[in-house]
Amino acid sequence: MCASVPAAVTAQKPQKPAKQPGNLSLSAAPNPVKFGKSATLSGKLTGPGKADKAVSLSEDPFPVDELTTVGTATVNDQGDYSFVRNPTVNTRYRTGQGGLESEIVTVNVSPRLSLRVGDRTPPAGKRVRFSGRICPQHDGVSLAIQRRTAPKQWRTVASVVTADAGVECSGYSRRVRVRRDNVYRTLFSADADHAAGSSRRRRIDVH
Repeated sequence: MCASVPAAVTAQKPQKPAKQPGNLSLSAAPNPVKFGKSATLSGKLTGPGKADKAVSLSEDPFPVDELTTVGTATVNDQGDYSFVRNPTVNTRYRTGQGGLESEIVTVNVSPRLSLRVGDRTPPAGKRVRFSGRICPQHDGVSLAIQRRTAPKQWRTVASVVTADAGVECSGYSRRVRVRRDNVYRTLFSADADHAAGSSRRRRIDVH
């Protein structure tokens, strides 16, 4: 009886490790950004051969329509990249590299809002003039003049409608009766193209 011959074993080539998929991240700081200031958009490209690749930046300012490429940046050896932008209204951003796209990041822009008080040491019960400007221009919007009631808590004591103050800004003025020592601010509520914003705080000490 003939001995059986073992079947030949076919040598298999080792499988190549699958390529790690790349990823493109994006973040913005500060966010919201004050009108007239810059925001830094930064992120990281991961995956093989990432160094020295070009990342494109697209933006879409309010009213949102479609993203348009506005610049490119080169990735460093660690995969990092950044852009500096100066948005004037709420703006969407996205970056891309080859077939990769980041998530869309919205950078909100808060107006620059000032507050002046006509008398910081008035007698109790005097009507004090509160005035200032909001930039960019927001003619005909209502602002709230607020008094601090507790840490991080405010109460609206008066409202005022803005008026034209030139091409770039709007102005406001309102007299408010002040009865006791306190801290005040002016508040702008968010609208479609800008985030909420407040003025610097002003302290009034009555006598």
